[in-house]
Amino acid sequence: MAQRHETSGEKETGRLEAFSDGVFAVAITLLVVDLKVPPNSKIVPLALALLRQWPSYLAFVTSFATILIMWVNHHSIFKLIRRIDTHLLFANGFLLLLVTAVPFPTALVSEYLTTQPEAKTACAVYAGIFVLINIAYNLLWWEISAHRRLLKPSVSHAQIQKLTRNYALGFPLYLLAMLLAIWNAYVSIGLCFLLWIFWMLTGYEKRPLDG
Repeated sequence: MAQRHETSGEKETGRLEAFSDGVFAVAITLLVVDLKVPPNSKIVPLALALLRQWPSYLAFVTSFATILIMWVNHHSIFKLIRRIDTHLLFANGFLLLLVTAVPFPTALVSEYLTTQPEAKTACAVYAGIFVLINIAYNLLWWEISAHRRLLKPSVSHAQIQKLTRNYALGFPLYLLAMLLAIWNAYVSIGLCFLLWIFWMLTGYEKRPLDG
């Protein structure tokens, strides 16, 4: 009976993770829409026109890396779950809602990064979406880890503390990036860039996780 219950729980978590993977895939694919072919011009050489689109490349790479790392973290979290409940479904849905919105502020940055003072607003919106995403990750992790009710028995207290600390740290840093945009758009986007490196290095288990 216990084995049957465990298999059922794995099936449910697998279905939710597969659905989430699809949403992440759509969001990351939509980022490329903002990469446009320069208009044919007799005045501006194609090479120069491509170079002038550097904000689009910067926004694309930063957002692609960010969504990829969010997906890796999401995958790692779900490796720690033994079952799901309705609260987890809604918390996960809230996170996915915000993930699908990432292409919009990415488009803003690519369009306005070299235009002042619009660049400050674009970068503030960009950092702001990640403030909300961090809140969503904290909510998701709280739903999972509170009283260990959805976690596998093998998950250690040290693992729980590490993830809790990392997600909590993200909120003030992304908020700082949003506020810095009012002063300097490039510093703001640079901090966002550094943060995805931080998540890449610390936001998940580096050793293989059992399913």
